[in-house]
Amino acid sequence: MKKGKRTEKERRQRWRGLLVPLLAIVTALIISGLLIIVTDFDVHDAFTHIPMEIVDRVEYSWEEVSLEEALEHHAAQVEIGDRVRVDGRWRTVVETIDNPERQLTLDEAREIYPELAVGVMVHFNFWQRPMVGFAAAWESVASAYAALFEGSIGSPVQMVRALIAAIGGDSSQLGRAFYPLTESLVTATPYILTGLAVALGFKAGLFNIGAEGQYFVGGLLGVFVGYSLKGLPMIVHLPLTLLAGMVGGAIWGAIPGLLKAKTGAHEVINTIMMNYIAFALADWLLNGPMQRPDDFRPISAEIQPSAFLPQFFASPIRLHLGFILALLVAAAVYWLLFKTTVGFELRTVGTNPHAARYAGMNLTWNYVLAMALSGGLAGLAAMNDICGVIHYMPNAFSAGYGFDAIALALLGRSHPVGVVLAALLFGILRAGASRMQSVAQIPIDIISILQAMIIIFIAAPEIIRALYRLRDKPDAELAPTKG
Repeated sequence: MKKGKRTEKERRQRWRGLLVPLLAIVTALIISGLLIIVTDFDVHDAFTHIPMEIVDRVEYSWEEVSLEEALEHHAAQVEIGDRVRVDGRWRTVVETIDNPERQLTLDEAREIYPELAVGVMVHFNFWQRPMVGFAAAWESVASAYAALFEGSIGSPVQMVRALIAAIGGDSSQLGRAFYPLTESLVTATPYILTGLAVALGFKAGLFNIGAEGQYFVGGLLGVFVGYSLKGLPMIVHLPLTLLAGMVGGAIWGAIPGLLKAKTGAHEVINTIMMNYIAFALADWLLNGPMQRPDDFRPISAEIQPSAFLPQFFASPIRLHLGFILALLVAAAVYWLLFKTTVGFELRTVGTNPHAARYAGMNLTWNYVLAMALSGGLAGLAAMNDICGVIHYMPNAFSAGYGFDAIALALLGRSHPVGVVLAALLFGILRAGASRMQSVAQIPIDIISILQAMIIIFIAAPEIIRALYRLRDKPDAELAPTKG
């Protein structure tokens, strides 16, 4: 019974731990929605300068106003900026006419409209039409998030129609209907691997800021194996290419780990410096020895088709085997950390290195191993992009995965399952950002702000607890009862 009670309390504690990240995401979405509202000029006008057309009978109360009501709120004359109808054509009232076909002067307008009449455009303020501003604000946020959803997941209506058509024998609509969802998974795949790379370092007490450089070096070695080895079957060439990327990243990660263990040099400084070395190395190789022949661009040769990661569907869907591989790697990292002696030692060293040394654990070995594994995962992420998507390595290779991985590890609380979920969230946000910008005219930077706020709220959970008045129950409640 006591054991059952303890299990129930631990379960509630676990759910409270999940509640804070969920509330952090919701809060970030709300704040981002407010940013969308205050930066939308149409919403601003809807609160301060609400255009209403005078009509005999009001059909659309948010756009039209009766002549009688207009006379109650407005002086019987037109003003600069009003839109008035002249000879069946709308014209703007101005001080100086630049376009006689679309504009007329204020004096001319007052001669034509000495009093307000049907067809004249008048303007109300917020206090006269408060719901217009709120409706515009809601429409702005709703359209932005709807575009984000459709750009990252797809239109549910189109997806259902495509499935119905596919059941009937017509699968031509499936690609377009499910393309946004598959693109989100493609975008999330390198996030999963780089997030796992940083999270594994965190578990060992190491702050790996060098995932970006390890990503580059892994890509360099992997792409070299991918295009230089020819005539091999896929079953041999593809694993060799992926392994080469992992080895390159592992070597680049192991160096700061060895420096940390042998000299005490802080891994943050070392990994940052290794990033710059990796960038410069890539710049030299892709502008020199590894540059594609007869091409002025700093890019490598294309890897052999035998090194391509197989795609699940025909073009334009780009979802490939790398996504399944990333999930399997996440499962392997979980098994390593929580089901093996090696993982226990890594976590012990990360929790208390002094106690680990006293228990006979080799700190040098564990630091080097943790950083090598972390770098290997980052290198595998690079090969996922090369073998699965672009098939060569450009100089401007990474999309900031190595630095975003730090946020993913924090958001996922350095747990493989949490990292996968965080990576899927970031993949969805990144994939839907472009459509949000093109359809809803919302700057793509809003997504970066949204991600930053999620990270802030996760890193400082006290903010969320204070906002939502959540009580953080003491750990003493989880202790087993006596008696």
